[in-house]
Amino acid sequence: MNIVVLAGSNVGEKSSIVANKVMAELEVKYGGDHMYSLLDLKDYEMQFSDGRNYLDYTGDNKLITETIMAADILIIATPIFQASIPAVLKNVFDLLPQSALQNKVSAIIATAGSNRHYLIPEQQLKPILSYMKSNIVPNYVFLLDTDYTAGKINNDDIHFRLEKLIEDTVILATAYKGIWGAQEEAYGF
Repeated sequence: MNIVVLAGSNVGEKSSIVANKVMAELEVKYGGDHMYSLLDLKDYEMQFSDGRNYLDYTGDNKLITETIMAADILIIATPIFQASIPAVLKNVFDLLPQSALQNKVSAIIATAGSNRHYLIPEQQLKPILSYMKSNIVPNYVFLLDTDYTAGKINNDDIHFRLEKLIEDTVILATAYKGIWGAQEEAYGF
């Protein structure tokens, strides 16, 4: 499977830290069984969406959208700013067609400065992913600023929950892929 980890902010470091942790866990747990890509939005120069087909964009917009469109699994690590997802992450979704995430499994990891933002992924990110036809892993991982020290995740429970989220995501994607494959075969084409 093609797994894309998206660090959904162009500022700060916490989304990048957790996205890199996820990439490391994928490598350890699954080795060469899958293809892995990390899209850290800090590393790209993006244009604002203007309604064009995603194939008509050039540069980093084209790279980001085509990488996501080719994915089987999308793991999103995003900060919560002012009780909302970052504009740069919303822009990524705006660049994609409505059914861009159909037959893909999405998982969410959110970081925030306050536990009062715990439901933002439920209220904002899951509806966007659902609208775009994604199969969403029901649980997500939520980290607070206190879960980081010196550029590393310091909370053992977070490490465990990240490992479990990755496992649940791959299991769900594998199950869906098997079901969709059997359905395709039933058509007899």
